[in-house]
Amino acid sequence: MHVAVTGGAGFIGSHLAEALLARGDSVTVIDDLSTGRLENLADARRHRQLTFAQIDVRDAARCAARLEAADAIFHLAAHVGVRRILTHSLESLLNNVQGSLAGLEHAARGHKRVVLFSSSEVYGQGRGGTFAERTDLAIGPPSVARWSYAAGKAVDEAIALAYHRERGLPVTIMRCFNTCGPRQTDRYGMVLPTFIRQALGGQPLTVHGDGLQTRCFSYVSDVVRGALLLLDAPAAVGEVFNVGNDAEISIRDLAQRVIALAGSRSGIVHVPYARAFGDEFEDVRRRVPDLAKIRACVGYTPEVGLDELLRRTLESFRAEAIAHHAGECWVPAPAGGGV
Repeated sequence: MHVAVTGGAGFIGSHLAEALLARGDSVTVIDDLSTGRLENLADARRHRQLTFAQIDVRDAARCAARLEAADAIFHLAAHVGVRRILTHSLESLLNNVQGSLAGLEHAARGHKRVVLFSSSEVYGQGRGGTFAERTDLAIGPPSVARWSYAAGKAVDEAIALAYHRERGLPVTIMRCFNTCGPRQTDRYGMVLPTFIRQALGGQPLTVHGDGLQTRCFSYVSDVVRGALLLLDAPAAVGEVFNVGNDAEISIRDLAQRVIALAGSRSGIVHVPYARAFGDEFEDVRRRVPDLAKIRACVGYTPEVGLDELLRRTLESFRAEAIAHHAGECWVPAPAGGGV
């Protein structure tokens, strides 16, 4: 197949591009590099079957030819991360909704197979149980900036399903739950890379609130495998699926486990939500996916447990730090002197 991956220079997108190449597909990555990095595609770009185009997916004229040539489209292009959403709510909301709309319109014109990446954020505040795909959404009030991301993703899903019903677009929606692994950045508030950076640097790990809020962390290879299974499954068309891992852990216990596996002497500091994100910030106490639907449809089961996820991610952070340090050591001084 010829597959287009929007947001393919991002964390998940770059791993997906590599997996597509490994199974013999040709891949076009479309990314404006606002949050993605070319470094994420360092290995993939050596492959003759990969094409990279630095384009904003909202630029319909420039994206048209790239998307029209594809047999299938994975749409991942989006602004992500709590801190980015809080500080750039309007930009992020417009980018995410307009980008999805543009990509879906192109896909509908050519009747392209689409897998749309959504988020567990759409479930909102929750009611204490596990989240199944037909669970009512409980997004908080629009006056709280945190919920603008969830609202935008819910709109993306509604548009995609409307295209399916009214124009026959063969689309599948994936709701990801805390995907983690190599190449994930801590720039936008993602908890695990933040903890790892702090532990490796000997800094206190900052746990927001009491730390008893729970999450489920999914290794990126499991999420990518789920995406490929859904792409190839006719029964997945027009459906929404949770994808991830359903093993639950509190954030405080996660911090302690990172410290132990990193061999760090770091402590833990509890930071009130108001100090970290402002007085109006709202968090979710528990977020656990029900994976019964994707298991029944394509036989998906997560393969990488939390300790292995942490080990692999820690190793990747250490390797990146060593490479960065080596690069700094060998940069020559500018002509005429310098430091």
